[in-house]
Amino acid sequence: MKKEDELALKVTKEIVIKFIEVGRLTVNSFDEVWENIYGSITRSLKKNDPAD
Repeated sequence: MKKEDELALKVTKEIVIKFIEVGRLTVNSFDEVWENIYGSITRSLKKNDPAD
């Protein structure tokens, strides 16, 4: 697993945990929310990648 992928997973996990803690995330919406957050983070990492 690439360093960027691992970072994206960790950040996504932390955000999702916060959403669960404050009651903004339900079991029914977990998949959609996870995909949206993970996608946003990976796009952000790629956009800011100096290797590109």
